[in-house]
Amino acid sequence: MKRISILLLILFTFLASAAWPQAPTQWRHHKIITFDVPGAGTGANQGTIPYGINAWGAIIGWYTDDSNVNHGFLRTPGGKIMTFDAPQAGTGSGQGTNPYGMNNEGVIVGTTTDAGGAYHGFLRALDGEIRTLDVPGAGTAAGQGTWTTNINDEGTISGGYIDGTFLIHEYLILRDGDYVIFEVPGAGTGALQGTDGPTFYGLNAAGTVTGWYIDENYLYHGYVHTRDGKLTTFDDPKAATGPNQGTWPFSINAEGEVAGVYYDASNISHGFLRSPHGKMTTYDAPGAVGGTFIASNNAAGAITGWEIDASGVFHGFLRTGERDGRDNVRHN
Repeated sequence: MKRISILLLILFTFLASAAWPQAPTQWRHHKIITFDVPGAGTGANQGTIPYGINAWGAIIGWYTDDSNVNHGFLRTPGGKIMTFDAPQAGTGSGQGTNPYGMNNEGVIVGTTTDAGGAYHGFLRALDGEIRTLDVPGAGTAAGQGTWTTNINDEGTISGGYIDGTFLIHEYLILRDGDYVIFEVPGAGTGALQGTDGPTFYGLNAAGTVTGWYIDENYLYHGYVHTRDGKLTTFDDPKAATGPNQGTWPFSINAEGEVAGVYYDASNISHGFLRSPHGKMTTYDAPGAVGGTFIASNNAAGAITGWEIDASGVFHGFLRTGERDGRDNVRHN
């Protein structure tokens, strides 16, 4: 499933948070703490995967055990690690529990893969109670179902689902429990086409969500959907127009600025930042030959991600906030 492959790309190459707007030279003054969740496997593609961090320093993610099963974890700011498995999580290889979002209250959302290969969303409350979130209309076969990816401090939840025809849909769950399912006009209606969005940073405090829709030619386009239903679509003007190319938003901050990537005609990625008024600015990290990926931005205007050098090696970067007058990433 293409969407899951995108998440894994972010997962294994982006382990930095945009919550820290300081310049890269300042990182040497900060202590680096490494940790492994008890029970994590030690083989290839096993171990501990921190996925996101909130404003208080709580970290969520998952660990893969020696049977290649995924389990969720929460690491508190004090370093205590709690593990959990959501209802319906399968126990076979590649199955289990994957947390994808957390708000500053510590409420966690994510996705399970069941024994049959179908997806189910979940919400883990502060007291540890976990309830399943299955969107009406979601398919139940392998590769179908519901994923839950974001929750803000107001309790608004966002995610997506694949129906019985493998069409992708995006949804919001409002605090009162009402579902808002929306399709972007122009989204394709074939298998693995439709409307989708990113994890963890794709929903801001105002309830505005960003993401992409996939048209009938498998071209990706960006969108912004506000809580009151206003929908805006956009493309980076430099984005190519072939299958699996186009514009991919990954993050929206409290100011409404959207960060993400687009692919050019040579399938090289470039970062972009879209202002709340629609101005598009392209960013390429210094030394980026194989591509620049922007994965997250914060309210100070800082963006973080990674670049690929001429040898195919990944390097992280932090572009400090424009509002503090500093910048260390090349503009196009």
